[in-house]
Amino acid sequence: MERLVKDRIKKSRIPARLDLAQSGTGLVLGLFMWVHMLLVGSILLGKGSFNFVAKTMELSFLSDTGHGYPSAVFFAVLGVFSLFIIHAALGVRKFPISWKQHTIIRSQMGMMNHSDTNLWYWQVVTGFFMFFLGSVHLFVMLTHPGQIDPYLSADRVFSSTMWPLYLVLLFCVEVHGTIGLYRLCMKWGWFAGTDPAKSREKLKMVKNRATIFFLSIGVLALLVFFIIGWGHSDRVGEPYNTGHTAVEDSVAPGADPVDAGTEEATEVEASEETGEELEEATEVEAAEEIAEEAVEAAEVEASEETAEESVEAADDETAEETAVETTEAPSAPSDIHVEVEANDHTTSNKE
Repeated sequence: MERLVKDRIKKSRIPARLDLAQSGTGLVLGLFMWVHMLLVGSILLGKGSFNFVAKTMELSFLSDTGHGYPSAVFFAVLGVFSLFIIHAALGVRKFPISWKQHTIIRSQMGMMNHSDTNLWYWQVVTGFFMFFLGSVHLFVMLTHPGQIDPYLSADRVFSSTMWPLYLVLLFCVEVHGTIGLYRLCMKWGWFAGTDPAKSREKLKMVKNRATIFFLSIGVLALLVFFIIGWGHSDRVGEPYNTGHTAVEDSVAPGADPVDAGTEEATEVEASEETGEELEEATEVEAAEEIAEEAVEAAEVEASEETAEESVEAADDETAEETAVETTEAPSAPSDIHVEVEANDHTTSNKE
């Protein structure tokens, strides 16, 4: 009999160890989800803030090009996914596996009306949905580790119609996580203090406030991603560029995303038209300069031809004058001879 009791005591340690493993994986995943929600909430501070967080997660500060290493995100998601599967496998052993068990639990909940039992039930329900919805999200991140930036993430939310899944997953994760962390404190006696009853009430207050806080951040972040994806729907798949102008990089609070997208498209078209006009003006100026150079070259050639013609004309005149002088030079002696004869005739008459 004593041996049988000892065997039962030894066997009872396995469920305790499984509970410890479930609590450990749940603690890591719960704290991770809080940090993850704060990082995702950086989109509320602007696209640049979210892009900085995304690139930091990719270890861009270790990259010479600044693009980072998407493989770092891959291994991080792989680790979270593994913990997620392990935690789900450990938790499902406490799920009601038949409709009869579910009916018994519901009747006991109605009879006892115990708040912590009701919280456990909601944790079971949200965990059931999380197993499917969370697996989809983690698989997408696992297969696209390098596609996390303000535009690509917004395209998944809006253009890929993932926002309904993310909305349901958000409520399940935050409700399940905060209840789980609260029940861990109760189960293992953390923060119990000298008065466990008061500690329980304080922890419930912290749980409720944490749920409201992280749900508010998550809903607002999802709304911002939805608006960004709406305005970016005509450029699906285009990654975020840190060189975007302020007009392209932000949507004014309260502005209609459609109007904002139309204004952005109009401004882009206007800038393209301005660029084309500048190119045309530059081409016209270049053509005018070429024409002016051609006119100047033609004038230079004309002046050179005129100078050559003047030189040739001067040479012709000089040649003609030389020829005339050469022709007139032999007649000079005959004139002298006539004058000499006239003088002789005059002298003879005088005599």
